[in-house]
Order: sequence, then C-alpha cells, then structure tokens
Amino acid sequence: MKLLGYLSSALALLGSAVTAHPVYDELMTPVAPLKRATGAFQQINNFGPNPSGARMFVYTPNRIAENPAIVVAIHYCTGTARAFYSGRPYAQLADQKGFIVIYPESPYSGSCWDVSSRATLTHNGGGNSNAIANMVTWALQQYRADPTKVFAVGESSGAMMANVLAGTYPEMFAAAIVYSGTPAGCFYSISGGVNQWNSTCSNGQIRSTPEIWAKMVFDMYPGYDGPRPKMQIYHGSADSTLHANNYNETIKQWCGVFGFDPNRPDSTQANTPQARYTTYTWGNGQLVGVYAQGVGHSVPIRGQDDMRFFGL
Repeated sequence: MKLLGYLSSALALLGSAVTAHPVYDELMTPVAPLKRATGAFQQINNFGPNPSGARMFVYTPNRIAENPAIVVAIHYCTGTARAFYSGRPYAQLADQKGFIVIYPESPYSGSCWDVSSRATLTHNGGGNSNAIANMVTWALQQYRADPTKVFAVGESSGAMMANVLAGTYPEMFAAAIVYSGTPAGCFYSISGGVNQWNSTCSNGQIRSTPEIWAKMVFDMYPGYDGPRPKMQIYHGSADSTLHANNYNETIKQWCGVFGFDPNRPDSTQANTPQARYTTYTWGNGQLVGVYAQGVGHSVPIRGQDDMRFFGL
C-alpha cells in the first residue's frame, strides 16, 4: 500500500534529519504526592499477536465497575509502564471510578514509541499501534468491559502514539487526550525506519494544510467511514523538545478530519482551565485545544479534567 505517497514536497521533509532518539523526557514530580493505588498492577504476557514486541501492563482496582471503561495510558520517552503507573494519577482515578488502566510499554532502547513506520501508521499493520489495539481487545474480553468507553491518553512520545491510535483505530477509541505531542504521521519515515526520530517535525518545521493532514489520518485506515474519537490537545508555548508549532499542526489535522475551520473555534476561553491557559473548542467539544502560555515540555497531566473529557 502506498501509505502517505501523496505528500507535498514540504511534507517530504518528514524523512529528513532522522537520527537516534535523544533522551529528553524526565518524569515530572506531581504537584501533590499521589495517594497510593490499592489495586493490582501486573504484566500480561499473552494478550494476542504482538510482532513489534510491545509489553502490556494492567492496573485493576479492587472494585471494578460492571462493564468497566478502559483507559490506555501511554508513557513518554525514557519512561516505563511502571513509572507512568506510579507517577501519573490514572490508577488512583481508577480506584475512584472502577475502570481498567492499560499501561503499554515500549520495546525499544530509549523507550520511545514507534510513530514513524508504515506498520504502526496502518490499521492492523503489525506495529506498536496494532499491539496496543490487541491489548485493548484482550482487556475488553477479560473484564467484560464496555467497548463504547475505551480511551487513550499519552504524554510526549505517548501523546504521539495517542494521536496515531486515534487515526489507526478510530472504531476502538471514543476519545483521546494528547499532552505535548505531534500530529499523527508527522514522524513518518520515508525510508521505512521503525522508531525513528524526525528532527524536522520535532522542531516544528512541518507545516501543511488541514486537508493534507487529514488525509494522512484517513490513509491510516482506508475505507473507514464510521465515527471518530473526540480529541483534546494540550501543548505549551515554551516547549523546546516538541516545538509549539506542533500544536497548531495537530489542531489543523483534526479540524481537517472533522471538517472544522481551525481559525474559527466555536469558543475561546482565556485563563481556562487555569491562568495563562487558553481553551479552544470546535464542534461542541469534538475537538478541544488547550494552549499553555509559558509552559515547557510537557504540559502537566490534569487527571480530573481528563475524566470529565472522557465522561467518567
């Protein structure tokens, strides 16, 4: 399949300046100490086909809701499933609300996610995105979970993967939240590299139209014409790791997918959800952008707000 073959000369830069991953993400100290989760965190070894070698960990609260929701929480570069479990609030929120948390873990040195290969950018293509989808399928069956309440949230490299999952498996995810990522397909490697860094994208030098960005999403699952997950995009203006222009391009991408005008949000709310953050909304909440003035890499996780966006 000629995935992304239509790209303009500007987007051909996606394959340029490919280097080994820098080590750039550090586990941020939470604003307040997280209350210790009380359920079980465990690795699942046999969750289905897994040619890319991604690892699956699951957190199950002591009290699981009937037909629980599933939240896929995806770590940053240099991270692990356990670090994301212990350093982010999703397990504690699962204790309150009874949902299941899947913590995928990257199989690569440096622990970034493959968001560059054709395999991962293709529905059922055998890459990391396919492995995570198979984790979800396993959990849906194992816990008799609600297939209409499957959500993804990621930070940095995990945010890139959340965007990719929304493009490759739109039938599976009801919503995705992206904390300081890049557009789906922005790291695409023309040479076919797996888990390749693309400095042109990370530096914010990829600029295109909503239509071209949207076609990148559509080509990840050719022929799919069903509903798409609602999206929430966070980014900081002072991000020097994944340049703030990636916020603009990600908004353009999902505006193109949904048919919105990126320059005409339905609402603009200054100092929301906190001082120096501005929230933009399109399509009655189908797409939400939150731009954090003066914030670097990456925007701190807002767990309770995530639950509201997911409807949990």
